[in-house]
Amino acid sequence: MTEPFRIEGACHPRFARVRGVLEHHFAEGRETGAAVCVLHQGEPVVDLWGGFADQRRTRLWERDTILNVYSCTKGMAALCVHRLLSEGRLDLDRPVAHYWPEFEQAGKARVRVRWLLAHRAGLAAIRELLPEEALYDAGAMAAALAAERPWWTPGEAHGYHALTFGWLAGELVRRVSGRSVGRYFRDELAQPLGVDFHIGLDEVHEPRVAEMSPIPLPPRDAAGPNLAAIIMRDPQGLAARAFTNPPSIARGVNYRAWRAAEIPGANGTGNARAMATIYGALACGGTWRGVEVLDRAGVRRCAVEETQGPDLVLQVPTRFGLGFMLPQSTPETQLGRSHLAFGHPGAGGQVAFADPAHQLGFAYVTNRMGPHVLLDPRAVALIDAVYAAL
Repeated sequence: MTEPFRIEGACHPRFARVRGVLEHHFAEGRETGAAVCVLHQGEPVVDLWGGFADQRRTRLWERDTILNVYSCTKGMAALCVHRLLSEGRLDLDRPVAHYWPEFEQAGKARVRVRWLLAHRAGLAAIRELLPEEALYDAGAMAAALAAERPWWTPGEAHGYHALTFGWLAGELVRRVSGRSVGRYFRDELAQPLGVDFHIGLDEVHEPRVAEMSPIPLPPRDAAGPNLAAIIMRDPQGLAARAFTNPPSIARGVNYRAWRAAEIPGANGTGNARAMATIYGALACGGTWRGVEVLDRAGVRRCAVEETQGPDLVLQVPTRFGLGFMLPQSTPETQLGRSHLAFGHPGAGGQVAFADPAHQLGFAYVTNRMGPHVLLDPRAVALIDAVYAAL
């Protein structure tokens, strides 16, 4: 097999620097397989991919290769909630229990929808160790969260709901719409837009899925949170439970049960093109080629800050809106380059966001996992190249 780092796809000459950065990453051995896509003013200007879809480097990354995008899935789940907000079917300041009566257990009767979306509900983890099969059962996880008592006084602090965000948001979608979040996303967004993104993957798509490498440990001097160190300091604590309960999470993502389940905080399967298209629509008022993703008021709502400061789970400052991460000033948290940007990173390097100030939708995905919980330096370099071209 020749030219293993050949880059395929299209790139507008104005954005040639983006292609150059991706080629450089491959040439330096920093990628196995990867893709980057950019929409500017509603039109695709970068749609590039290259490398290999498997870790043994026997299967080329193709145009239709898809992969697990980890916490980038949270942005897609949040978008489903925002559509229901715009339709008036959800109210940010109503108690969650208004829509989900069982949720009022364990002192949560006054927890607002707003706090749930902004990682302020105090439900970042389940204390009791759950059976392994619970990971694949959204109903079981919703029931466990309904019974759980908050780790802090809801509304008074925030902490990254690494996995539980998806089940909390997903149950709200199910209670209000009558459909699971995976089905709702497919019906209302993926199929109308024609994008290749799935929350709960049909087996027919398995041959197209890229194999993910393990997540390496971060170097001691790495910027951002060091989850391994945090978990080791308190193996029974909040962060440890947030990232290791149910314990089947330790199996990784390269197996059918993970991909088939609806784990809307972490197991979306798609490609850079799908996420850049969705965020590109949001960056241009919410509509793309006649399909409304979200109304204009809803797009503005996505970028409104709900919380910022010390994160009780990640133990570094984070900044969130309603389900979306918002940019901060450091390189590893500078998602987008304007105060209107919003989106979400995913473990290992994945990231996707909208920047309405620049009418920009961006997504980068990789199957060579980096150690960074927030933005990976590879993503930062690509984002810098995009903005340099504007």
